[in-house]
Amino acid sequence: MPSHEDRPTGGDVLGYPRRGGPTVLRILLGNQLRRLREARGISTEQAGYEIRGSHSKISRMELGRVGFKERDVSDLLTLYGVEDPAERSALLELAREANTPGWWHRYGDVLPGWFETYLGLEEAASLLRSYELQFMPGLLQTQDYARAVIRLGFPEEAADEDVEPRVHLRMTRQARFTEPGAPTLWSVIDEGVLHRPLGGRGVMRGQIEHLLEMAELPNVTLQVVPFEAGGHAAAGGPFTILRFAEPGLSDVVFMEQLTSALYLDKPSDVDVYMRAMNHVCITALRPDDTVQRLRDILRSM
Repeated sequence: MPSHEDRPTGGDVLGYPRRGGPTVLRILLGNQLRRLREARGISTEQAGYEIRGSHSKISRMELGRVGFKERDVSDLLTLYGVEDPAERSALLELAREANTPGWWHRYGDVLPGWFETYLGLEEAASLLRSYELQFMPGLLQTQDYARAVIRLGFPEEAADEDVEPRVHLRMTRQARFTEPGAPTLWSVIDEGVLHRPLGGRGVMRGQIEHLLEMAELPNVTLQVVPFEAGGHAAAGGPFTILRFAEPGLSDVVFMEQLTSALYLDKPSDVDVYMRAMNHVCITALRPDDTVQRLRDILRSM
C-alpha cells in the first residue's frame, strides 16, 4: 500500500482555476476520489457499499457526471484514509463548489441538459479545435446568422422569445474569445458552408466579413477545406476537440446530435479524432490562403 507521502492529496486540485464552473470541478474532484480509492486498493463495489450506493454510482462520481453529496464525499474520504483536517475540509469545499450552478444556469429554460456539460468544458478549455461541414462554427457566428440557424429548429411562426435567448447565449459564449487571456480557437470549415445561403445574401455577407475580422485575432486560426480537396478523413461529421491546461483533465471530443451529444475522453478514441483533425488541417487551405478565399467569395456575392 502506498505511503501517506505517495498518496494523492487534496492540494493536487485546490490550486486549479475555477473556470468551467461545476462541470470541471466535478471532473477534478471525481479524478481525485478515483486516485485516492485506487491508492488504497479499494474496489468501486466496496466504495459504493460505504455510501449506501452501487459501484455504478461511484463510477459516475469519479467521471464527474453527477453532483456530490457532502456526506458521501466525507464517508469516502474516511474510507480512503484521508484524516488530515485541512485536506478533508478542502475537498469538501470543492464538493460544495461543484454543486454551484454555472453562469449558464439562467438559460435553463432553453438549454438542454446534455449541452450544459459542454458549456462547462468549453469555459475551461485552453484550446478548442473544431471541424464544421454544415454551419459556421457557433463561436464564430454573427447574431443574424445564429438567429437563422436557430430558427431552423422551430416552426416558421416561432415567437422571438423562443429564439432570442438562444442567440444571446451563443453571443455570451463568444465574448471570452476576444478578452485578455482568451483561449485558442482553431476552426476548420468545409467550403460548402460558405456557399449555403442561410438568412439571405446580406446575412451571409456579414458572416463572411465577421470571419475575416476574427481571423485577424492572434488566438484564432481559421482554415477552409476547398471543394477541390475531395474526400478526407473527417468527412463523417462535425466534431470539436477540447484541450485543457489543467493536468487533471484529459482531452474531450464533443459531437452534437439532434437531441443529445457524445463526449469521448478515452485516449484511444481521442487519438482517432486527433489524427482525423490533423489530416483535415493538412488538406485544408493554409490560414493565409483561407483569408484570400474568403475575400474572393465576398467579392463574388
